[in-house]
Amino acid sequence: MAPFTKARSAGGAAQLEARSPIRPAWPQQFLLFALLFAGLMLLHAPLLRLPYFWDEAGYYIPVARDLLLTGSPIPRSTISNAHPPLVMAWLALAWRCFGYSTLVTRTAMLAIAAFSLLGLFRLARTVANLQVAWAVTVLTAIYPVFFAQSSLAHVDLAAAGFTYWALLAWLEDSPGMMVLWFLLGALAKETAIVVPLTLFAWQLLVRFFPPAWKELIPPVNRRTRPLYLLIPLVPLVCWFAYHRLKTGFFLGNPDFLRYNLGATLNPLRIPLAFVMRLWQTVGYFGLYLLSLTALASMFRASRSEQGATRDGIPLWQRAAGAVVILAYLLFMSIAGGAVLARYLLPIVPLVILASVETLSRRVRSWKILVGAAAAMFAIGLFTNPPYGFSLEDNLAYRDFVVMHAEASRALAMVYPNSKVLTAWPASDELSRPWLGYVARPFAVVRIEDFSSAQIETAAAARDQYDVVFAFSTKYVPEHELLANWTAWRLLKERFFGYHQDLPPEEIARRLGGNVAFQKKENGLWVAVIALDK
Repeated sequence: MAPFTKARSAGGAAQLEARSPIRPAWPQQFLLFALLFAGLMLLHAPLLRLPYFWDEAGYYIPVARDLLLTGSPIPRSTISNAHPPLVMAWLALAWRCFGYSTLVTRTAMLAIAAFSLLGLFRLARTVANLQVAWAVTVLTAIYPVFFAQSSLAHVDLAAAGFTYWALLAWLEDSPGMMVLWFLLGALAKETAIVVPLTLFAWQLLVRFFPPAWKELIPPVNRRTRPLYLLIPLVPLVCWFAYHRLKTGFFLGNPDFLRYNLGATLNPLRIPLAFVMRLWQTVGYFGLYLLSLTALASMFRASRSEQGATRDGIPLWQRAAGAVVILAYLLFMSIAGGAVLARYLLPIVPLVILASVETLSRRVRSWKILVGAAAAMFAIGLFTNPPYGFSLEDNLAYRDFVVMHAEASRALAMVYPNSKVLTAWPASDELSRPWLGYVARPFAVVRIEDFSSAQIETAAAARDQYDVVFAFSTKYVPEHELLANWTAWRLLKERFFGYHQDLPPEEIARRLGGNVAFQKKENGLWVAVIALDK
């Protein structure tokens, strides 16, 4: 049964009105998908031919390429991390049909992004109205993390998109489609299974609520039974069993498992990670404008629109959404060695939706606030924050890729046959021509980073390489916030892999060489250092 809302006429007579799901015809959905896809392609046009970046180059593209060449979902050119192969299979299919190129890769990923936005639009339209749905869709599309991830070959945005569609089906009480979308989400990335498992636990828990809490309980005659939410777990378990059969490990290689789970189970790290995750969910890149204004508006009564007061999202839906967001936050605070904002893509648009929907009911000038948030998101795309952040969260990744491409060309022109000392991901960029940086592979000697300790280790083996390809492995703003807070720096070093790279001039001095090429931009730098033989 669809949830009911109460509508009041201008004369004051109240009546109950059924709120049926919004199910547009397939041609309408296809046209909307085409509109979203065309808009994304236009906005991402300058980025479509960029070489691969960071985790793309280090894992996802090699896995998809291995799948294309061998037909096996278990990679051979890199160590398996046990991520389900759905997105990599999608890329392999796109390459099979249209040829291997970064243009095809990024276009295929933008198709997933457009499909995700369509699902979010449908979800917002179902729980609110058309104006809110468009506002939420546009805000999410230009939110820096979503925008940057839209064309990158990662798996998180696909998992998020299938989650939006699954939540829509759950609200519409369509168990078959709900199972399908949750299943695909889990096969895009295993962490997406957190959402159906949370809803399963929640639907069992609410059965024990007292009658006074009945508004938190879903309608009793829904067709979606709690057990349906466990079905998506079956193919995921089958994938891990297959991975165990082929590699000997269920959840990736031991180093991967240790980094993403073993090292994170620390009673001090978990609350620190939770605070960071909470910031990424409600405050990152201007999200605080929406979340804080929506929170402040809760102290105001719903405004009257055209003589009638529009009720908000039913309380049982709000409660379920809040539980999903909280459960995902907690899970990502416990698991995951890198505290990356892209991991939260399944829930951040839900926060945007809840904020915009609340503002639309309680603030007359809500569209101005939405416009201000959109402006902050657009600025955040091009402006780096005054603290360390992941380059893949806005267009800083584009600066990184362009600088590395220029340095790689300089290295190939002047030192074409040299053995190169560098760190990951440049070690892959220089040794794998199909990543788009070099025409011929270089022999590389790899170190972890360009910190003082690693450079001292490299200096002891100076006869093993001829040239150094050095770069900033961490973003360092010119005027860094909390730069002098020693306790925070020590906590970052202990729990979150923080280190400080030496500047290129100091690296050249310690290794006995000179800087032959250097470029600095927006808190990033790259250098080619020739050694004195």
